Formats: sequence, C-alpha cells, structure tokens
Amino acid sequence: MVLMQREYSALDQVLIRLHGALGSYAAPSPAAKRDNPADGTPEPELDAAGRKHAAGLMRVNHAGEVAAQALYRGQAATAQNPALRQHLLDAAAEEQAHLGWCRQRLSELGESPSRLDPLWYAGSYAIGALAGLAGDKFSLGFVEETEKQVAEHLGGHLDRLPADDRRSRAIVAAMKRDEERHGREAAEAGAAELPAPVRGLMRAVARVMTRSAYWL
Repeated sequence: MVLMQREYSALDQVLIRLHGALGSYAAPSPAAKRDNPADGTPEPELDAAGRKHAAGLMRVNHAGEVAAQALYRGQAATAQNPALRQHLLDAAAEEQAHLGWCRQRLSELGESPSRLDPLWYAGSYAIGALAGLAGDKFSLGFVEETEKQVAEHLGGHLDRLPADDRRSRAIVAAMKRDEERHGREAAEAGAAELPAPVRGLMRAVARVMTRSAYWL
C-alpha cells in the first residue's frame, strides 16, 4: 500500500507552528540565559498597596513579553529572508529572558502572570505571521514600531513604579534598553514606515492588553 504524503499550505504550516509554540509556552520556562539585572539588589519593604501596584505593572510587562515573543516567532514563521528569520528568532530568545525576569519578580511579589497570557500569545503570533506575509520591509517596520511603543510603555512604568522598588526598576530599565536596540536594528535593516492607521491600531490593541493584564 502506498501512503500519500499530505502537502501543507502556508496557512497550515503557520497553524502547525503556532500549535507547537503554544505547547512550548505552556511548558515550564527554561532558565534565562542572561543574568537577571535585579540580582544583588535587596528586596524593598513595600506596603500592601505599593506591592500590589508593582505586581500589577510587572504583570503587564510579563504579558507584553509574552506578546513580543509571539510576534517575533509569528514573523519568523513567514519571513522570506533566511537572515531576517534568524534575526527574529534571536530576538524572540532575548524576549524569553525578559519573560523569565518578569515571572521571577512576580513570584517575589506574591503574584501570578496574567490569566489571559495564552490569548495574548495566540493573537500576537497571528498578527506577526500576517506582518511577515506582507513582506520583509513591512515586517521590519512592524518590529520598529512595536519596539518604539514598548519602550515608551516601559518608560512610563519607570515613572509609575514605587521609587523604593529597585528590583522591579532594574528589570524594566534593562528591558527598555533591549527594546530600543531592537527598534534601531530594524530601522537599520531597512524597515518601511507603517501607515498611520496601522500605528494607531497597534496602540489601541496595546491599551486593551495593558489595562486587562494589570488586573487579570
């Protein structure tokens, strides 16, 4: 008997990769390859309100890193240029380190990640895959704009975190530097400027995620 080998469409391949990625996300996170920037910084004495607020902000940051990792992996799944695909996967690995830092800080604050993280991951992966299908220059433009907005968001968190919470602040500051670098690298690689409506939609989606993740 001759077995027929099924041929998968581009959409089939993206969905297969998404299924595998979600399985990996659900599994315990591997130890971050980079040292936590908060290592050696003493735990602050925060009151209940300050601890709750810091945890809410770090839960938002964790959700943002879940989304960023998914975006990069989705874009890599449909990237046309092998060098760009590898660059996106390398950036995703760096976001995994950020994810580990945020998860550790949440645990120290006695809180858990957002219960909506699987939704953020699946939605962001799909958006990233669509950006990749639009072409490498558009995909790079998506990276540049995403990282610009994320860096602004992290800067706002540095203003809002309790002044004494130097552990959370060290993590957020290191993440901000990395995101700014990702944006510069995308621009230098030839990113196309995104249309204003796309940039506006990205900001709207980010607001929904950040407001939800703070509480859930």
